[in-house]
Amino acid sequence: MKRKLTISGVIFDCFNTLFMFAIFVIMVYPFLYVFNSSISSPGTSRGSLLLIPSGITFDSYKILFKDATILRAALLSIARSVIGPFGMLLVSGMAGYSLSKRNLIFGRFFRLFIFFTMYFSAGIIPVYLLIQGLGLTGSFWVYILPMLVSPFNLVLIKTYIEGIPESLSEAVLIDGGTEIDVYFRCIIHVCLPVNAAVLLFSAINHWNSFIDTQLYNYANPELYTLQYVLYNTLATKLTQSLEQAKTAAKNTTNTQSIKMAISVITILPIMCVYPILQRYFVSGLMIGSIKA
Repeated sequence: MKRKLTISGVIFDCFNTLFMFAIFVIMVYPFLYVFNSSISSPGTSRGSLLLIPSGITFDSYKILFKDATILRAALLSIARSVIGPFGMLLVSGMAGYSLSKRNLIFGRFFRLFIFFTMYFSAGIIPVYLLIQGLGLTGSFWVYILPMLVSPFNLVLIKTYIEGIPESLSEAVLIDGGTEIDVYFRCIIHVCLPVNAAVLLFSAINHWNSFIDTQLYNYANPELYTLQYVLYNTLATKLTQSLEQAKTAAKNTTNTQSIKMAISVITILPIMCVYPILQRYFVSGLMIGSIKA
C-alpha cells in the first residue's frame, strides 16, 4: 500500500534523514579520524579534519608488529577473549538451566543470592585479597576463573530457558536421557540467540578489560594485555622497546601515529565480530527482556 504524500510528511522525512545522517557522521567520524591519523605522515595530521589520509604511510603498523611486547599482548588478549567467553557460557549456562527448574532444592535462595551480587559488591580490597588467597595473582587464569560466572548473563540465560516448553526436556528424559543430555543435546542449541548475546557481552568485556591487569599482573609484563599496553601508551609514554624501535626507524613516525595505530588494532576485532553476531544479539536481548 502506497503512503499518501503530504507536505508535513515530506518535511518530516527530510528532517529525519538529515538527523540520522548527522548521527551517523558523529559516530563514524572519530573512527575515521583515528584510522586516517594512524596511516598519515608525521606532522601532517595536526589541526586538520583528516577526512582522507595525508601522505599515506604504514610505518606505525610496521613498528608495532615488529615489537614483541605488542604481539605478545595481542595474543594474550585474543586467548582470554576466546577462552573466557566460552568458559563463562559453559558455567553460567549450566547454572542458568539449573536455576530455571521450579523444583530445584533451595532454588529461591540461590536465585536471591545471585540477584544480591548484582546490586552489592564487596569492593576492590576484599576481592584482591580473595584473588591473592587463591593464588591467582601473577597468572593467566586470573583473567578467566573470576569471570566464569556472570550474574547478568546468568539471569539472561535463565530467563530465556524459562520460555522453552518443559515438554522438550521431558521428551529427552523419557527417552532415557539425563539432565546433562537435556542441556547439551537440546537446550544449548535452542538457546542460540541468547548464547550469542552473552558471548558477545563477555568477549567485549574481556577484550576491553585492563583494570585486572593493573591490579593482579602489574609486576609481570609478560601477562600484559593489549588494552593495558594501550592504556600505558596513552596515559604515560611508549614502552622502552617501542622507543628503541622508533629510534631504529630513524624517526619516520611519531608517538601520535603509533597511539592511533594501537587504537585501530584494539578496535578492529570487535568491529569484525559484532556484525556477525548482531542478529542473535538483538533477538536474545529482546526475548530476555520480554520474559523478565
